[in-house]
Formats: sequence, structure tokens, C-alpha cells
Amino acid sequence: MSAWDLVVVGAGPAGAATALGALHADPGLRVLLLDRADFPRDKACGDGIAPHVLDLLATVGVTGLLDDRTPVRRLRLAHGPVAAERPMTRPAYVVPRAVLDARLVEAALAAGADLRRHRVRGLEVTPEAVVLDDDLAAAVVVGADGAHSVVRRALGRPRGSVALAIRGYAPVAAAHAGRQVIELGTEHQPSYAWSFDCGDGTANVGYGEVLHAGRPAPTRAQLLHRLERLLPGVAADGTGWRGHHLPLSTARWRPSRGRVLLVGDAAGLVNPLTGEGIFYAVATGLAAGRAAAAALRAGRPERAGLLHRRGTRDLLLPHLRHTALAARLTRSPRVLTAGIAAAAADQQVFDGLVELGLARGRLTPSLALGLGRALLRPPADTPADTPADTTTDTTTVIAKEPA
Repeated sequence: MSAWDLVVVGAGPAGAATALGALHADPGLRVLLLDRADFPRDKACGDGIAPHVLDLLATVGVTGLLDDRTPVRRLRLAHGPVAAERPMTRPAYVVPRAVLDARLVEAALAAGADLRRHRVRGLEVTPEAVVLDDDLAAAVVVGADGAHSVVRRALGRPRGSVALAIRGYAPVAAAHAGRQVIELGTEHQPSYAWSFDCGDGTANVGYGEVLHAGRPAPTRAQLLHRLERLLPGVAADGTGWRGHHLPLSTARWRPSRGRVLLVGDAAGLVNPLTGEGIFYAVATGLAAGRAAAAALRAGRPERAGLLHRRGTRDLLLPHLRHTALAARLTRSPRVLTAGIAAAAADQQVFDGLVELGLARGRLTPSLALGLGRALLRPPADTPADTPADTTTDTTTVIAKEPA
């Protein structure tokens, strides 16, 4: 039986970050990454990478990862007749997962990790080690194997609310060039369509919605139809369509105890407002790697889960409570419309929404004040055909719904 200090199941951003965190803390560790696919490989995702992800990777010596990619500096949010478009304080990136994940794996291998193609089918926790498929043993195991995590199921951990999305690549529309565009749905709530400029003449385009127990999951055709209704024409000549599930975070996240840890999508960490999961994946992965290294250094691998809990508490728990509350509030179309109107009127409110949706932001006083003002503002009586009041930094359209 092959024995390792740390085995990471899944070599996506969460798994690669786990290996990087562990090896940065202790370069002498024997770390094995397992994945069912060879790299590079495609992965269904919106491909948006917040700058905060790069900040986290820099703490383990991974820099310059996206220097050859074109940054995206503007974000447009829209819901029906209300829209806000502004520059982001720090640009984001749109990077296909076939590129991002392969680069992160290369960084993990350069740091000293090993990579093996292997589909894990089960695990057993013993007092001495964690045994995977009867032929691999590790002092600590980290499950980074995504929404349908085998490791999570082996621990008996339930999966909470889930969204379903479809993603493809299409020529970027002229109106969306240099932008991340999000059009929030007016039906099948919560839902939204997106078009994210990749910087190479193509855009990552897609549509997703939260699944409900009393409503059948939409078919592929229905997902594409709803994408076309919200963002007409963006899917024309689209290729590479893939569907995927997103396990949404809640106000409570309780990291597992013991020798087996969960990170990223496997831990149910996807932002319920935006569907963003890369920041959570890298943040919890780095923390898990450091926790594993500390527990092994102390000769107490069974304490890895406790150390992971401590390492992520301040980073994520307040943020998760705030995103869960914001997600509940935005189920109201009136609140959703008011939030976008407030973002259009105030850069500080806009920046707060970006932080809340892409990284570890919270519901700040400026956000609350802007939302309150927008809710108290009387509805505009602007005719539907009145041109938008457009400035360099904002675009706001508030119009009556057509009769």
C-alpha cells in the first residue's frame, strides 16, 4: 500500500491550492494529487477570476500566473429596465479552466507535489490513517473533488441548495467587449445570464438558476432558451456547451473534523449571489494545506480538521452570513432592482456589491444606506423609449414595464 503524508482528491483550483499551502508550510511533505482526468482538461465554469485569488496565491509564492491574459475592467449588472455599469476598483480576469487549472497544477508540481490519474471510489478512516480504494494510505486526506464529491459522501455530509448552469464559448458581442455582463432573470428566480469577455475575441456565455424541490430541473434546451431571452444573440455560433451543478453556500459552514477535510465545491462553497467559487476554492484549499502541515508537524494528524476550522473562521464565516442574508433579500424583485439602482448611483455601493459577490465582502453601512435610499425613492415615470442617461462611469435605466 502506497503511503503519503497528504493525499488530495481532485486537482482543480481547490486541490492544487491545498498542495501549495501544505508544501509552502513544509516542503518536505509527501503530497499526492489525484484526479480522474489528465491536464489540461475543460471544466464547466463562468471562468471569472477575481484579483483576490491572485492575492491568495502570492502568499505561497505563485505570482505572474495570469500576466499574459487581458484584464476585464468593467462590470454591468442589469435586472429588467434597471442597469448599472461601472469600472471595477481592481480588474478581474476571464480564464478558461483548461488554462487556469493546468497552470495551478504545474505550480503544485513545481512545489514538490506528485500527480496521479485515479478515480477515487471510496475511503475508510482508521485510527492510523485514511485508506483510499484499499491501495493508498494517507495521514490526512482533503476532498477537493467538486460538486459531486465522493469524499463528502463518504463522510455522510449532506449537500444543500444547488444551482444548475450551462456554459459555452461564443464570439464576443460588440456591446459586451471588455466587460463582464450579468443580466438577472425576471422568471425562474434566482437566475441570471452572463457574457464574460475572454479578451481573445470570444466570451464565456451562459445561464444558471437555483433548483427548487417543487420544480423540475430545466432541460438543456430550456437553459439555452432562457439565456437567449435574457441576452439575445450572445449564444450565436456558441460551442463547447456544458452543464454543471453549483452547491451553494449557506450562513453556516462547519468544516469537518479529524483527518479528512473538505474544500471548495466539495465543501458546498459557492457564492449564492453570483455562483463564484474560485475564491472559496483557493482560500479553503490553502488553509487546508497549512492545517494539514501543522497537524503533521505536531504529530497529530487527527487535529487537521480542527486547525482548518480555526484557519477559515475569520476568513469566511462573517462573509458567509452576509452573503446568505443578501441572497434572501434579493429574492424580492423590488430589493434586487433597488440594489442595482443604488449601485448605478454610487461607486461605493457598486464596489461593495462586487466584493460581496466575488470575494469576502460584507454588507457594509454604505451598502445598507444606498439600498435604503433606493427603496425609498419613488418609482421613475420615464417612458420606456427614453434614452438612457449615460455617463463615463454609470449607465442607469429606470423605466416602466411595458403595458
